[in-house]
Amino acid sequence: MQQAAPYDAAQQRAAVHSRAGDFLSLTKPRLNSLVLVTTVAAYYLGGGERLSWLLLLNTVVGTALVAGGASTLNQYLERRTDGLMRRTQMRPLPDGRLHPDDALWFGVLLSAVGVAQLSLFVNQLTAFVALLTLASYVVVYTPLKTRTSLSTIVGAVPGALPAVIGWTAATNTLSIEGWILFAIVFMWQMPHFLAIAWLCREDYARANIPLLPVIQPDGRTTGNQSVLYTAVLIPISLLPTAFGMSSLYYAMGALTLAAVLMVLSLEFATTRTMPAARRLFFGTILYLPVLWLVLLADHYRHGG
Repeated sequence: MQQAAPYDAAQQRAAVHSRAGDFLSLTKPRLNSLVLVTTVAAYYLGGGERLSWLLLLNTVVGTALVAGGASTLNQYLERRTDGLMRRTQMRPLPDGRLHPDDALWFGVLLSAVGVAQLSLFVNQLTAFVALLTLASYVVVYTPLKTRTSLSTIVGAVPGALPAVIGWTAATNTLSIEGWILFAIVFMWQMPHFLAIAWLCREDYARANIPLLPVIQPDGRTTGNQSVLYTAVLIPISLLPTAFGMSSLYYAMGALTLAAVLMVLSLEFATTRTMPAARRLFFGTILYLPVLWLVLLADHYRHGG
């Protein structure tokens, strides 16, 4: 009996740790890490000589809170469909490890604190863009996922707005350069999403989510659209050079990356196999951060 107390204490610590981990998983930290990379890249590109590390810190923390809140509210709304899919059925809500009300309030709290931080310590324009990102993701995109395959295009809007958040944080303006960064991320998401949709098409079908590979199982349209969106991404990725944000060195790097992505898209469109879709998926995962590195290096090389 005397040994029970340390054992119970250890169990309690493990339970607290597990519960904290469940709340953390609601925020989708791995997915949102790319959101923060995009925000930081856009901030640096807009900051120039006025770069403030304190402002960047507040931008990153506020954006992370809003992104985490949006992901939490998304999982709250999708807890039933998540329970129908193998890849998501062990998430905290469908698995019953967290109560839905706890997730709801957690998501609302994170979102509110994030928007408030951006408003108070960055600027109100950035807070507005973050609020727009949250609303378009939770209120518009999430309900549309079970209704139309066009939800993929709608979902690319909040996915690309972190580029605008970073730009407005540095400049307090909605100038053309910020929208160029938005356009790059928006178009990049399309082959990325289509590869995911093909890889997980059986899960999406099980949950009655009408993505393109579900409503057209042969994959021909999915593959063709991957090639089309990648083709459109090529000229969009060159806009920073056209508008004086970068030099020809960046343009050459962007063309090289786009060529690799096009090869992967063509392979997927031609074969429509799982390995080809997986290569396209990982190709898109690498494409965006590498493109930011090339753009940032070029920006730094020419003195911002």
